Amino acid sequence: MPISVPKNRPDRPALSAFHLRKVYGAVTALDDVSFSVNRGEIVGLLGPNGAGKTTTINMILGVLAATTGSIEIDGIDISKQRALALARTNFAAVYAALPGNLTVVENLRFFALLYGVESMRTRVEELLQEFDLAHLRHTKCGLLSSGEQTRAALAKALLNRPQLLLLDEPTASLDPSAAQLIRAKIKSLATQDHCGILWASHNMNEVEEVCDRVLFLSRGRVLLQGNPRTLPHEHGASSLEDLFIRVAREPLSTAAVVAS
Repeated sequence: MPISVPKNRPDRPALSAFHLRKVYGAVTALDDVSFSVNRGEIVGLLGPNGAGKTTTINMILGVLAATTGSIEIDGIDISKQRALALARTNFAAVYAALPGNLTVVENLRFFALLYGVESMRTRVEELLQEFDLAHLRHTKCGLLSSGEQTRAALAKALLNRPQLLLLDEPTASLDPSAAQLIRAKIKSLATQDHCGILWASHNMNEVEEVCDRVLFLSRGRVLLQGNPRTLPHEHGASSLEDLFIRVAREPLSTAAVVAS
């Protein structure tokens, strides 16, 4: 049965994370992480491998439970009303491929049913056209090129017109021309549809072009946050990539954290 989703509240952040901590035995993967993503805002989640980015995303998706702390999506506490919160959310990542034995259109219809999408056939056709997948509708996803799989995954991620979109390296498999089109589409989701977007990426040029704000994670903590075009100069770095390398190699003192 489709989930009954309450009316959106444009005055609330798309995402709010409060004092998140995740501990695996003796290992602390996240340590007192707090941040928000506003409506119409694209926030870059940056950091080296092992910094806690994937753990953060999995906690927002409800795949992992926080050891302490809480997460709200559109004001809904995910630990108390997970289905309602996730009905307003979607996700795409290079490592989360669609089922390869289903065709493109079968995948989109299957996920549309899961999300209780109204006018399912119309919505699926819109996305097939929007992501240049119409000629591949009857092709099994396992036979698509990496770029085609990425476009199909993004189409799936927009089926329910999410208020919060989580992206992990969404353009990693695309050629420059296709990546540019996808970036433009994602930016329009924020500016026109007022979707809040959390974008994990290692492509600093892309982050500077797309993101309104960035969060630097290292060793499970948010060390820096700010405008990606001005933050490097505020911390004596020549570019966002230079700042990324410094954070990855020699994490800055937590005293340097920029207040939210």
